[in-house]
Amino acid sequence: MTYPTSRAPNSNTLSTSALNGKLPQRLFSRREVIQPGDDILWRVERGVVRTLTWSEEGTFITLGYWGAGDLIGYPLSRINPYQIECLTSVEVTAVPPRLWGQEVNALLSHIQQAEELLSVVHRKPISLRLWQFLVWLGEKFGRDVEQGRLIDLHITHQEMAEVLNTTRVTITRLLHQFVEEGTLLRHKRSLILRLPNALISQ
Repeated sequence: MTYPTSRAPNSNTLSTSALNGKLPQRLFSRREVIQPGDDILWRVERGVVRTLTWSEEGTFITLGYWGAGDLIGYPLSRINPYQIECLTSVEVTAVPPRLWGQEVNALLSHIQQAEELLSVVHRKPISLRLWQFLVWLGEKFGRDVEQGRLIDLHITHQEMAEVLNTTRVTITRLLHQFVEEGTLLRHKRSLILRLPNALISQ
């Protein structure tokens, strides 16, 4: 069974730097899909993407969130279907197989982050699972501000629910609970974790 995806990337965004002996780069807008291939990895230069698949019933399953310096692509997964969705505007570099051996650190980081997220999504109860997911996002995409740790990424309640295998209603209720407890602040469309830096990094 196949499902429709977002519009394909504009081929005109392919960088002419490839003609100068550099690796080709592409630019994508938020919600665009980066087309995977069997013989290519993408290195994220800026922006945030998520990798995902879906079940026969059409339920989305998030495989990971990736930012600057991360390697992504079908050769690292082999899950079918497999999709790379841009959560922000994104710039990526195409890394051909002949150069994969030079990306050992990035490949190891990919494995480590995938296992970290896997451990988070199996935490119980769901309130701990959500909180640990927010801490994980804060470590990867956050920055320190006066009030705590700002998660510098807009992620919807539905997307959180897809990652954590729960419902959007549950996510909304728990986030409201965190705010009432004073452990979470809302800042425009972002969230701030109100924990000491030493605790956030654990």
